[in-house]
Amino acid sequence: MKFKLLALIFFVSIYKGFSQIDESQTGAWYMYFYSYQFKNSQWGIQGDFQYRDWQGLGDKEQLLLRSGITYSPKDADVKFTLGYGNVTTGQFGESDDTSAESRIYQEALIPQKLGNRFYLTHRVRYEQRFVEDQDFRTRYRYNLFLNVPLNSKALSPKAIYVALYNELFINGQTDIGDGREVQIFDRNRTYLGAGYVLNPKIRFQFGWMNQKTVTWGKGQLQFSMHHRI
Repeated sequence: MKFKLLALIFFVSIYKGFSQIDESQTGAWYMYFYSYQFKNSQWGIQGDFQYRDWQGLGDKEQLLLRSGITYSPKDADVKFTLGYGNVTTGQFGESDDTSAESRIYQEALIPQKLGNRFYLTHRVRYEQRFVEDQDFRTRYRYNLFLNVPLNSKALSPKAIYVALYNELFINGQTDIGDGREVQIFDRNRTYLGAGYVLNPKIRFQFGWMNQKTVTWGKGQLQFSMHHRI
């Protein structure tokens, strides 16, 4: 009887912790993506800096800093990346508590064109995660991007385009330490937005993304700059 009561209190406290996230409140992500290809080389660098907020501004959800070394094999339309990310995650609401994560990742980026206007990109990513107060974890991610220019057939300067993506996250383990477990399904993100190509090196996007986890779902506005240095 005591065990059942303690278990009930435990699960109720977990539910209350998750219910504090206001799923009706739209958050915002501010993102800068960069890439650089070394001259006359198959090697380069790429990465992104992101500030994510639960409510737009003033309630930090995450600060993510990520960079990697890229390699593009000759005669193969694919780019491989080995990178590192540092993630600081905040709690929803008035709490200033944060948790830290170091993350190593490997990914393959595979572009594909369908017809005259449909620009697809497949991204497969494998992460090794060192999360504060948790055991070592891994995660698998698959993202399918689609860009469709509206006023031209190519993503050329002055092109306006529709941008969509869907990304699925799968945990490599369920046991994260101290008797805690997560599910195999981690989250899914679905995005719809619009983009503008300023010049061959810079484009901007603005859109809305819905993120679903096991316990909550939330909408996020996304503002991003994509920069080929």
